[in-house]
Amino acid sequence: MIDPQLLRDNPDVIKASQESRRASVAVVDEAVAADAARRSAITAFESLRAEQNAFGKTVAKAPKDEKVALVQQAQALSAQVKEAQAAVTAAEETFNSVVRAIPNVVLPGVPAGGEEDFVTLRTVGTKPEFDFEPKDHADLGEHLGIIDIPRGVKVSGSRFYFLRGLGARLEIALMSLGLDRAIAAGFEPLITPTLVRPETMAGTGFLGEHAAEVYRLEADDLYLTGTSEVALAGFHADEILDIEKTAHRYAGWSTCYRREAGSAGKDNRGILRVHQFNKLEMFAYVHPDQAEAEHEKLVSYQEQMLQDLGLHYRVIDVAAGDLGTSAAKKYDIEAWVPTQGTFRELTSTSNCTTFQARRLDIRYRTESGKTTPVATLNGTLATTRWIVAILETHQQADGSVVVPEVLRPYLGGVEVIEPR
Repeated sequence: MIDPQLLRDNPDVIKASQESRRASVAVVDEAVAADAARRSAITAFESLRAEQNAFGKTVAKAPKDEKVALVQQAQALSAQVKEAQAAVTAAEETFNSVVRAIPNVVLPGVPAGGEEDFVTLRTVGTKPEFDFEPKDHADLGEHLGIIDIPRGVKVSGSRFYFLRGLGARLEIALMSLGLDRAIAAGFEPLITPTLVRPETMAGTGFLGEHAAEVYRLEADDLYLTGTSEVALAGFHADEILDIEKTAHRYAGWSTCYRREAGSAGKDNRGILRVHQFNKLEMFAYVHPDQAEAEHEKLVSYQEQMLQDLGLHYRVIDVAAGDLGTSAAKKYDIEAWVPTQGTFRELTSTSNCTTFQARRLDIRYRTESGKTTPVATLNGTLATTRWIVAILETHQQADGSVVVPEVLRPYLGGVEVIEPR
């Protein structure tokens, strides 16, 4: 959640963030009022409890003939304490409900507005040009015998697919390349659970406005994750980390699931928008002062991967209204997809500041001995979707696809994917 002290001391900062996100500003006033009511209830409870403790001592020292009346007073006071305690519980529940509806406070410089209000920071590489009519990735995948969408639909329904032969190996190669690079950069590899508890899903901010995108197993009260970010964030829940000397960095390899509930009619063709895919996610727990520098590092790892794969891409600063609940700032990297004549998102990396850590109670100890929330960041380093840009960018006139040199060692030296 947002910092309660910031809410108390400077609610205008949060209101400005809400305006930038095109979200409710009134909810900030509701949260301020709920916080005041909560603190007032706590003060009243503590005052009554102190009175009760003092009165108990009076009862203990009183003469026998006075105790009956005093005990009756003590019982009445005890009832008042219980009522005050119940009032605290209710006030805290109200406060938590209201404040959890407020997304993370965006960082200075984040563009205001919605999805189309992003700012392009840089465009890298050369746009691929062809002296023939290029095929889209779905046709290429079928022609090469590496993507089988009809059988995926037959087995599981729309937005499912099979990767076959070199298609399957190409995905594993991508993921393995990403993992090797993550390890070299100091990330510890984790194969994460893909089913998580509600408190873990809520702690990462995925049960708010995006809850409709999440698969839930009602009989087990578990959720299928759409990214290993969820499990990676929960990995250190309720812990105190030693991050003064070094950050904690993990690379989570997992299968991901998304309902794509709001995308009817969008990207029905191919494997750009699907219900199941694999992804390698970077995740870092760092000192809050180091979060912005860590964010830039994550982007640099992503960019190096795309450059070595020979892809034309742009890096965008995502507008506030298009940020997820937990993100205070996000960069998307979009690769050029020739047959669509546009850039499409391949990776994103988010600075979530202390938002997730507050929800999941992940802290570090300061020099004074007090504990305070860490900052968390995440970023994709490889995923199934990258196959789309690789196939379309490196296709040849005869329908074959040249394998980027950096992937060849992971494919046993295969240089060209040819029709089966």
